[in-house]
Amino acid sequence: MKRVEWVKASKLVAAAGLAMTAAALAGCQSAPKASAERPLIQAPATCTDFTFPIYFEPRSAEITPEAESLFGAAQSRAHGCDVTGIVVVGLADMPGTVNANLELSKHRAGSVTSALQRHGFTNVEFHEKAAGETGAVTNTGDAKPLRRRADVSIHLANKLGVAPR
Repeated sequence: MKRVEWVKASKLVAAAGLAMTAAALAGCQSAPKASAERPLIQAPATCTDFTFPIYFEPRSAEITPEAESLFGAAQSRAHGCDVTGIVVVGLADMPGTVNANLELSKHRAGSVTSALQRHGFTNVEFHEKAAGETGAVTNTGDAKPLRRRADVSIHLANKLGVAPR
């Protein structure tokens, strides 16, 4: 290749590179700018499902003051999110008959559902389940501790059109 042709070719390559750089920089100028309403870096979504236990006294379905504070904390955590559903599973210890433990589990699930509704979880689909004493004993025959409870699972989603908190 002749020297003149090589110089022309290198100038063409340089010009093409400059054009691509200018196009890339022009694209940067149209990037969104941060503002008070819309920051460039957003916090991750905090509307994630969570589960917590509510404990009861033996042979009781009465909500304790400690449980009441947990319902308030759950409402605070769900604030700003869409609650897509709540599952409440009542459990029981081994003492008592199978039927009595199943009924106790149903009452515990019902008590928890009512308390959640009092704490602002309204217009939400609740699913109550009662496990009774099912699963209250390990494979070795030992009783599992702290089965006097209801397990609460709250399912959340980000509200449409609202930036995550």
